[in-house]
Amino acid sequence: MHLSHLGIADFRSYPTAEVDLGPGVSVLLGRNGQGKTNLVEAAGYVATLSSHRVAQDAPLVRAGSSGSAIVRATVVREGRESLVELEIVPGRANKARLNRSPVPRQRDVLGTLRTVLFAPEDLALVKGDPSERRRFLDDLLVARQPRWAAVRADYDKALRQRGALLKQASHLWRDPSRRRGGGSSSRLAPGESLEEARAGALSTLAVFDDQLAQIGGALLYARLRLLRDLRPYLDQAYRTLSDSDTSAEATYRSSLADGLPAAGAVAAGEVPPREELTAAILASIEAVRGQEQERGVCLVGPHRDDVLLSLGELPAKGYASHGESWSLALSLRLAGFHLLRHDLGTDPVLVLDDVFAELDSGRRERLADLVADCEQVLVTAAVAEDVPERLLGADGQVFDVVLGSITAREGAEPGTGEP
Repeated sequence: MHLSHLGIADFRSYPTAEVDLGPGVSVLLGRNGQGKTNLVEAAGYVATLSSHRVAQDAPLVRAGSSGSAIVRATVVREGRESLVELEIVPGRANKARLNRSPVPRQRDVLGTLRTVLFAPEDLALVKGDPSERRRFLDDLLVARQPRWAAVRADYDKALRQRGALLKQASHLWRDPSRRRGGGSSSRLAPGESLEEARAGALSTLAVFDDQLAQIGGALLYARLRLLRDLRPYLDQAYRTLSDSDTSAEATYRSSLADGLPAAGAVAAGEVPPREELTAAILASIEAVRGQEQERGVCLVGPHRDDVLLSLGELPAKGYASHGESWSLALSLRLAGFHLLRHDLGTDPVLVLDDVFAELDSGRRERLADLVADCEQVLVTAAVAEDVPERLLGADGQVFDVVLGSITAREGAEPGTGEP
């Protein structure tokens, strides 16, 4: 799998740009602020329908434009071309076309292009909040099997609905001494007693409990299977990249009241049946019901889980050095790449955004060795000296990016761009 063409209009800093790519290593060179990362961000958006830099779509649309951005990508897999066209319209439903035909839902294009992207923001995988690690797992899950995008969307919807109900009804369970504004009685329906209101809220809540547990159990099951399959690739990538015997491990940390069912078996690589996980979520919801009712928030489920990363016997967060953290974050992405390669029978596109500048010379060369056999690698760097010579000399292309102008160096097929 590789990108043969990428076109954008009113995306980030670009009024318009077109660049032809091919298999091998393509290096985008240019000082900071020239638009290199914007290009690989567009490629990543085609693969994931999201940006690795921002949570919302609005910053992706060029200031002063008509209000929407266009991204087009031609993807070659096993000799066949597919064209993905996306229109990004902040505040409205984005539009998507596959091979020039509209698709019912934007997520129907997922799987046409698969990328694994490493960027400086990925240091948050090690040092950041649990949400960063959850997103890593879920994004890789969708890249592995695009149908999980619908499951994620369904879970987020169920979570919002249940959270809104808890927040709306939390006044019914609050301690009378802590109530304000007339207490719960001021919010009851005419002729309704507090006991009747609580019973009605509990009945409605039970429906959302079951929905959240069913979808959450499926998502938890998929995450555990993914992590089980990812672990050996993570350890191998870290040992190779760091040139050490230190092991790298990723362990799932659940929000369930009593932990994961058969936690010892999970640690050994076994995954409980989906039905068992669903039942465990329901039991945990019941165990914290009083707290949820009092606080008005959902306290149990995949949205509260984390992944514990460790090097040797110590947790990486708080103990790993800056260099170790960089190597571990990069190893997570490389592990994802090799897992997808194994599952799909073809390479996803590997994107290394401003990576080499943060690595010492030894890690640079070892990373170059690790990616040398990838079908397509997109590299961004401020200067050529940051990129190992073997990548600059590999079959592929080198582009200079200056204020939105993309120029292929001599010996490569040129891409063109207009500032």
